[in-house]
Amino acid sequence: DKGFNKPGSVVMAVFIQVWRTVGVHRTVLLRNSRYYSTPNMAKFLIEDAKYSWLKELGLSATKNSGVYHGKWCGSGETIVSLCPANNKPIAAVTTGSPADYEEAVRAARAAWQQWADIPAPQRGEIVRQIGDAFRVKKHLLGKLISLEMGKILPEGEGEVQEYIDICDYAVGLSRMFAGHIFPSERSGHLLMEQWNPLGLIGVITAFNFPCAVYGWNSALAMVCGNVMLWKGAPTTPLVSIAVTRVVSEVLEKNKIPGAVCSLVTGGADIGTLMAKDERVNLVSFTGSTPVGHKVSLMVQERFGKFLLELGGNNAILVNDDADIDMVVRSALFACAGTAGQRCTTTRRLILHEKVHDEIVDKLVKAYAQLRIGDPIEDGTLYGPLHDQGAVTRYVEAVKTAKARGGKIEYGGEVIDMPGNYVQPTIITGLAHDEEIVQTETFVPIVYVLKCKNVDEAIIWNNEVKQGLSSSLFTQDLTTVYKWIGPKGSDCGIVNVNIPTSGAEIGGAFGGEKHTGGGRESGSDSWKQYMRRSTCTLNFSKQLPLAQGIKFE
Repeated sequence: DKGFNKPGSVVMAVFIQVWRTVGVHRTVLLRNSRYYSTPNMAKFLIEDAKYSWLKELGLSATKNSGVYHGKWCGSGETIVSLCPANNKPIAAVTTGSPADYEEAVRAARAAWQQWADIPAPQRGEIVRQIGDAFRVKKHLLGKLISLEMGKILPEGEGEVQEYIDICDYAVGLSRMFAGHIFPSERSGHLLMEQWNPLGLIGVITAFNFPCAVYGWNSALAMVCGNVMLWKGAPTTPLVSIAVTRVVSEVLEKNKIPGAVCSLVTGGADIGTLMAKDERVNLVSFTGSTPVGHKVSLMVQERFGKFLLELGGNNAILVNDDADIDMVVRSALFACAGTAGQRCTTTRRLILHEKVHDEIVDKLVKAYAQLRIGDPIEDGTLYGPLHDQGAVTRYVEAVKTAKARGGKIEYGGEVIDMPGNYVQPTIITGLAHDEEIVQTETFVPIVYVLKCKNVDEAIIWNNEVKQGLSSSLFTQDLTTVYKWIGPKGSDCGIVNVNIPTSGAEIGGAFGGEKHTGGGRESGSDSWKQYMRRSTCTLNFSKQLPLAQGIKFE
C-alpha cells in the first residue's frame, strides 16, 4: 500500500516507529486507524514549550504508564496519542497487558473489602474531595481533552465541570439513597428493601467524552460502595491517565487503596477480558451500537449485568408555530457542536413545510459564520474530527447522499488544512426513510426533512433504530403534551424548545431501543450500581405463612 507511511493513512494495523529519548528505536504494532507510522517521530508535542503545561498533569513524552491499581505500571504495547488538530504525536503511553488486567482486578477486589466497610457518608466525603481536586485542575484537564479529543476548549472544560457536578450530586446521594419499608400481612412481621453495592464495576468509555462519562459512573458507584476498573478509549489514553492521577492522589491522601479506582488502558483485548470476567459485577459500556451489542452478549453469556450507552440518530422537530431564531441557534449547536461527534448530536432536522425554507436559509448563514480552527484557541467554535477514519466516513456519507438525490446546502468537503477537518454539512432533498438518513455516521452532517404536520414528524422521529435524544420546537401546549406522552417521542431524552445535546447531570441520561436502555448520571441511576434484597423480619413468637397457608 503506497499510503502506508503517509501521516494519517487509514489502516487497521500499522507499525509505529518511536524514537525514545534514550536513543532506542522501538517498533510497536498497533491496530487503530488514528495511529500512523513515520520514521521521524522523534518530537512529541509535550516537548514543545507551547505544550509544556501537559507536564503539570504528570505527563511526559515517553514514560506514561497506562495501568494503575495502587501503583503505576504497564507491560503492554506502547502507543502514541495524536492531536487531531494537526495529526502530530502528543506523547507515548505504555498500555496494559492481559497480565496487567489480571493484577488490576485482583487489587480492585481486595480494595473493595476495605471500601465497602466505610460508611456511605464517609465515602461521599472522599468523592467531595475528588470533585474539589478537579476544580483545581479544570482548565488544564480541559485543555488536554481539547488537545487529544479535538473538541473546543469550552467543551473540554465543560466535561471536567460535569465530573465536578456529579461529584457534588453523589455527596448528597451518599446520605439519601434508601430502600422502602412495606407493611406485612402477617402480625409481628416487617418487609423492607436493602440496597448493597455490586462490587467491581467495569467502565469502558468512548473517545468523544473521555472524562465526563467515567465521572458519571465512578462518582455514583463509589458512594454506593463499589470499586472501579476503567478502560478508556485507546485514542485518548492521556486523558485517562491524567484523570486517574487526580483521583488517585485524593485516595492516597486519605489512606484509601488506590485500586478503588483502577485503570487499564488498551484496546479491544482488554475490553473483551472485562466483558467475559465473572468477577466484574457490572460492565458499563459507552460506544457504538455494534460494539455495544457484542459486549452485551459476552456479559449476558455469563449472566452478568451491563449498562449500555450507545448511538443516537437524533432529531429536532419544528412545528409551524416555533420560534425560528431559537430553532436556528439550537440547531447550530446541536448539529455542528463537537464537530458532530456527540451521541446526542442532531442528525435529522424535521421541519414543517411552512417554515422549511426559512430555517434552511438562516441555518446556512449561521453555518457560514462558524469559526473553524485549533480547538484550544480562543474563539474557535468548530474543531477537527477525532481521526482519519471519521474523515473517511464523512466523505462516503456525502457521496452516498448526493448519489441518492440529496442537495448540499452547505459544506460537503474536506478542508485543506493540517488535521482532520471537514466542513459542517447541511443536506436537503432526501426521503425520511432513505438508508443514509436512517444511519448514524457520527460526523457533522444533518439531513433536513420536510413534513406536513407534527403527527408525521413524530412518526419519522420514532422510525430509526436508536432512541436517545429528541426535541420539539412549538408554542402549543397540546402539542407539547402529545410529544412527551405515550404516543410521542420514544427516546430516553424528550426535550421541548432546546437542543438535543447538552444534558444536565440531574436527570437520568440514556436511551431506548438500539441505544441500549441504560441510564447514567442523575435521578435513580444509582440503582444500577447496586443489588436489591427484599428482607422479611419476624419479630414475633409466631410463624404464620404468607397467603394464609397452613402447613401443619
